Amino acid sequence: MAEPTPPAWTTGTAPNSFAALPAGRLGTFGGRLMRLLNRSQQRELMTLLGPLAGKDVLEVGPGPGVLLGLLTRTARHVTGVDPSREMRTLAIRAHAVAIAAGRLDVLPGDAGATGLPDAAVDVVVAVNNVAIWPDLDAGVAELHRVLRPGGRLVLSWHGGEQPSRTSRGLVLPEERLQRIENALRARFPDVRRTLTRRCTVFEARTA
Repeated sequence: MAEPTPPAWTTGTAPNSFAALPAGRLGTFGGRLMRLLNRSQQRELMTLLGPLAGKDVLEVGPGPGVLLGLLTRTARHVTGVDPSREMRTLAIRAHAVAIAAGRLDVLPGDAGATGLPDAAVDVVVAVNNVAIWPDLDAGVAELHRVLRPGGRLVLSWHGGEQPSRTSRGLVLPEERLQRIENALRARFPDVRRTLTRRCTVFEARTA
């Protein structure tokens, strides 16, 4: 019997499995839908990230792997960790060439347990999943642990200057946004919040 989805820190209740842990045929369909719905946000994030040449990158919760494909174009190596077997399967199928070339790994894991060693990557990215983590502080601590000195954490969530019609109901209230910022400031010396057209983005750097 499958383990129940843990409650999200933002609500205290379990997020729907479609968003948190896609499974089965419905989960696979949801992953394909994510490819379409999140594309503009992922492109905005890539613009914000800038060049990644020579960088090792971790994406937390890559889903079907759209952003993984963008990251592998310039980064030295990319790792994607996702708790959903269906999402990992979609990502692996989409990026078989990069995986075979040793430029990408897609592994089981989540924000609180990436499975990576200490100081393993230069950049960590998470798009549209920080609000459904079970434990915000544990996730931030884990991502801080895997970053190298001078490393960069980028957390993006629905919102921005002009939220899309489909994401307006997902925009977090200021209280929750401030909670994310406070959790980051407890671990990182440099934290800032940025609005793109469709995203509310938190950036944090290690010392």
